[in-house]
Amino acid sequence: MIYNEKKITLKDGRTAILRAPKIEDAAPMVQYLKDTAGETEFIMRYPEEVTMTAEREAGFFEHLAYSPFDMMIVCEVEGKLAGNCQINFGNKIKTRHRASVAIGLTKEFWNLGIGTAMFEEMIAVARNREGVRHIDLEFIEGNSRARALYEKMGFRIIAVKPEAIMLRDGTLLNEYLMRLVL
Repeated sequence: MIYNEKKITLKDGRTAILRAPKIEDAAPMVQYLKDTAGETEFIMRYPEEVTMTAEREAGFFEHLAYSPFDMMIVCEVEGKLAGNCQINFGNKIKTRHRASVAIGLTKEFWNLGIGTAMFEEMIAVARNREGVRHIDLEFIEGNSRARALYEKMGFRIIAVKPEAIMLRDGTLLNEYLMRLVL
């Protein structure tokens, strides 16, 4: 699915562009994924676990362009990838009523309104898709910033996976499932 470009004004007055990823974003996206994984314990992988190549990422972007079930938005600020958000729709008869969403932002761009803007776009896409009844997402215990954003967007906790995440130091954290009913 292709997302049509949209400009937004950030809380600091700068302009950001929400758009579909382009092939030339592949190498910067791989670096972005490594960077975000190193900035917080709340991303599902560590930087060294980001093993995809730019070529593989470019192939993924091409898949997104033609997929009727998947869409990604990237946020560009002053030529730099600031964040991304992806939605996936169920592609089977038994799951086509639901979607899942994930988001990431580099720390430099936290608290500027990018997450809210990307979520508003993803929720609008889901609401306009026939038969979709809810959107799910997951977050890791302690990620109060993300939880606040998700709750602001209308998501509510519906389940907990106890000790689902183990950090390098052995700390066990719960993972929470949240849902937005459309």
